[in-house]
Amino acid sequence: MRSRSHSLAAWLPSLGDLAFLMPAVFLFVKLDGARFLLGDGDTGWHIRTGEWILAHGRVPDRDLFSFTKAGETWYAWEWLWDVIFGWLHLHWGMAAVVWASLLVLCICGWLLYRMTRERAGDSLIAIAVTFLALAASSIHWLARPHLFTLLFVLVFYAVLQRVAEGRTRLLAWLPPLTILWTNLHGGFFVGILLIGTYAAGELLARLLRPEGAERHVHAREFRLYAATAVACGLASLVNPYGWRLHAHIVRYLAESYHRENIIEFLSISFHHPAAIYFEILLAAGAVAALLALLRGRYAEALLVLGWAHLALLAARNIPIYAFLSAPVIAAAAKEALDGLRKADVAGWLRRAASGFAGFASEITAMDRAARAPWLSVLGLGVVGALMASPAAQGKLRAEYDPKRYPAAAVDALGEEFFTGKVFSDDEWGDYLIYRLFPKTRVYIDGRSDFYGAELGKEYWALAQVRWDWQSTLERRAPDLIVLRAETPLASLLKGSGRWQLVYDDGIAIVFRRAGAEARQVQVASREAAGVIVRSRNHNPAARGARQEAQRGLAPPLAALHGSP
Repeated sequence: MRSRSHSLAAWLPSLGDLAFLMPAVFLFVKLDGARFLLGDGDTGWHIRTGEWILAHGRVPDRDLFSFTKAGETWYAWEWLWDVIFGWLHLHWGMAAVVWASLLVLCICGWLLYRMTRERAGDSLIAIAVTFLALAASSIHWLARPHLFTLLFVLVFYAVLQRVAEGRTRLLAWLPPLTILWTNLHGGFFVGILLIGTYAAGELLARLLRPEGAERHVHAREFRLYAATAVACGLASLVNPYGWRLHAHIVRYLAESYHRENIIEFLSISFHHPAAIYFEILLAAGAVAALLALLRGRYAEALLVLGWAHLALLAARNIPIYAFLSAPVIAAAAKEALDGLRKADVAGWLRRAASGFAGFASEITAMDRAARAPWLSVLGLGVVGALMASPAAQGKLRAEYDPKRYPAAAVDALGEEFFTGKVFSDDEWGDYLIYRLFPKTRVYIDGRSDFYGAELGKEYWALAQVRWDWQSTLERRAPDLIVLRAETPLASLLKGSGRWQLVYDDGIAIVFRRAGAEARQVQVASREAAGVIVRSRNHNPAARGARQEAQRGLAPPLAALHGSP
């Protein structure tokens, strides 16, 4: 009878299933579903790069997409992600790209929960902290290669935690994992920083603790971590570009223009919906770091404090901070709860703490039993099937949001209309690459590391319609201009005799050179195609933008977003 009960229990859902499915639930209930993961245009050029590699059998080293820097040296530093997701796209479309990205997030949720539960010894605290960490990390949930950096951060963190417990042989896994990480995403240096932080923790313990045999242990552990960090650094050279990739990344990160103008590199606005989760983690992390210092767990304290600082500097670091701080916060919460049961406080508080601890202990014991992950597999499988369905609508439809991208313009005018050189902002450049490559070449796209500060500044000058905007456009000589309807430049171009307005649907405006040979565009009816060409004064948003431009208050076309 007991054996039968154990067999049945193995098929019950677990908190691990909940942690695994939590990103999917959060994505489709709280956020905008599949389109949320496509909230950045970079996914498009990554996919086309992967398809190009599959077609040509090599990794590109020259630009494929622009007319401003055509043929110049380019580092496709996430080439392995591009190949994997390009292959998925070729076979199953954008739904497969979004589903695979969600799978990575779900694995992160499961790993984070397991690590947090192991560190705290309490399943209820672990699942609560896991939720906070995942919710805070949602600020950077995009179907892009950086999701693999989040996954590898957790893998390295789990290995380092076990090494700290005495399983030092596991360090041998980190250099080969670094090779894989390096070719998936440029954030591989984060893994080396993690190892270095553990080395710094051992060095601090060696310097701060009293004389004795333990100091020699810390010195030995420091040398072991340091050697592993060096080995991982050497392993990262195994990529198509060798050391030149590292030099390129250093130059990119050292350029102040990028840090000051790319949204992901700026501090988070605390009005952002995800900011509340980050704030809670910051406060809890400060307390947890203090406790770790008092207990002599220096590496943990350095990780929490160091990445809290980096997360405050740049929004893209928030997910890493959330994941690294979660186990430390959970352990501190468990310690505080146990302390409350014995503290000199009101009796009802001690009883409440004891009651919670007893209930949590029972849940934890049940949750540690081996379970078949059928609910996780079924849940994510159903999501994938619904997204892949031709009838998928709303949050389940894996496509770029037509209210944010010029999808209707491309559909109405036809892909052949856009053959040649097209000027647009960086994010729409990404989208145009996805829809129109190889017929179209763009002025700029999301590869800010490739275009550099010089072209970035030229782009901003055009976006702000600086006095020399006409001469800059003449020098670059695009065939078409595709702009957001509300931009100042769009308003000024309507009054320019050099450009002809051919399309305006209130989202995208398309211009071509005045006097250029007309292209034949087959459109059954203007209303059916969604083509709404307005007069210059009929569009209130454009008129307001023009007035701002004339006052010198024009905003940029589109805020530069992050590199891959």
